Amino acid sequence: MRSPSVLFMNRVYPPATGATGRVLRDLARAFAKAGWQVTVITCGPKSGTVRDGGVRVIRVKGRTRPGGIFSYSLAWIKMLLAALRLPATDLIVTLTDPPMLVTAGRMVQRVKKNRHIHWCHDLYPDIFPALSVPMPEFLMKPLKRMSRRSIRACDKTIVIGRCMAKQLAMGGVDPRHITVIPNWPDNELVAESEQEDSNEIIENTGYVNGNLQINGAKAHADQVKDPNPKFRVLYAGNIGRAHPLNTILDAAQLLDQQNPEIEFVFVGDGPRFDDIAKERARRGLHNIRLMPFQPQTRLKQVMESGDVHLISMREDAAGMLVPCKLYAALAVGRPSIFVGPESSETAKVIHDFHAGAVIAQGNAQALADQIRHYRLNGEDWFAAHSGAEAAGKVFVPGEAMKAWIERAWSVVEPDIAKSA
Repeated sequence: MRSPSVLFMNRVYPPATGATGRVLRDLARAFAKAGWQVTVITCGPKSGTVRDGGVRVIRVKGRTRPGGIFSYSLAWIKMLLAALRLPATDLIVTLTDPPMLVTAGRMVQRVKKNRHIHWCHDLYPDIFPALSVPMPEFLMKPLKRMSRRSIRACDKTIVIGRCMAKQLAMGGVDPRHITVIPNWPDNELVAESEQEDSNEIIENTGYVNGNLQINGAKAHADQVKDPNPKFRVLYAGNIGRAHPLNTILDAAQLLDQQNPEIEFVFVGDGPRFDDIAKERARRGLHNIRLMPFQPQTRLKQVMESGDVHLISMREDAAGMLVPCKLYAALAVGRPSIFVGPESSETAKVIHDFHAGAVIAQGNAQALADQIRHYRLNGEDWFAAHSGAEAAGKVFVPGEAMKAWIERAWSVVEPDIAKSA
């Protein structure tokens, strides 16, 4: 029996940063290891084809950080044309960046007569209002029809949360064609490795008088370093439009004077992190530190440095996205506090495993109280820690990728057997 072939389509793929690109690389490499012929179409600063181990990566020229609808639309068109120029593969897998990529996959499927799986990370166009993207009703309705029609035409849709499966089923997608496979943490978080001490990383990185210090220059080391250990509340990763910060900053303000031993550490980059630095200065807060994105060799220690992990999501984004941050926290056995909707997958996992707490957006006092409770009540913190450790043994990369490949094989096997 011949080797099956698969084409993945997503705007982001490493070295470009982004959660979808990270899990796509993991999955593409897993497919290649399982004997599949794997191709990825993505964007990059210049066009070209490279090899990533057993994966062929075709890049079309496009911005890794699009500035608006025009940039996303241009990437969508270029990726579609690149897919149409390629020989037919047994399977095409579309992700959700750029938005409405499932419709491009449907076009390729109709031309190439291959199988199609949609890997739904974000539900477009439904999520546009939650992202504060203005979308008039006369555009939203036809886009939604196109999206649902394309999803219904897929051989299978893989979603990353139960809330998303419910949303699609309510929108007319056959539940029998929907499979829930949660995302997974970085491989570096589940593998043993020798890395730098987490306290040293936090102490030697941050904003000093508004200036970013990376592994702090010696002249500023004493200003950043704190000889007294802190109870660290960690927010690591992307802060997008669907991840509001006001409740978190308000809680930090409540705790700044009352509990100076509690600090908030944000890890990432981009305009929203600059906004945090400005807001910290405006409010005169002393309990917030900011760090840039860390290399993979430091990732595990940075994640372990947090006593509690924070995750934030808009209430109206439930069922339309699932933050990946939870799985990183579970991988290192840390309790999480989710500031967001109870109906989301993130809240359900936290409750299922008793791995933390869920707070509604806007309730800064409840968030501050919960953080303070974990700081002062060791028994409850250790109970949540045990729950996170138990969950971390469930949400592992190997199991998720195995489930993925099994579903993909079930879709293409009849065609492969027929052509053998």
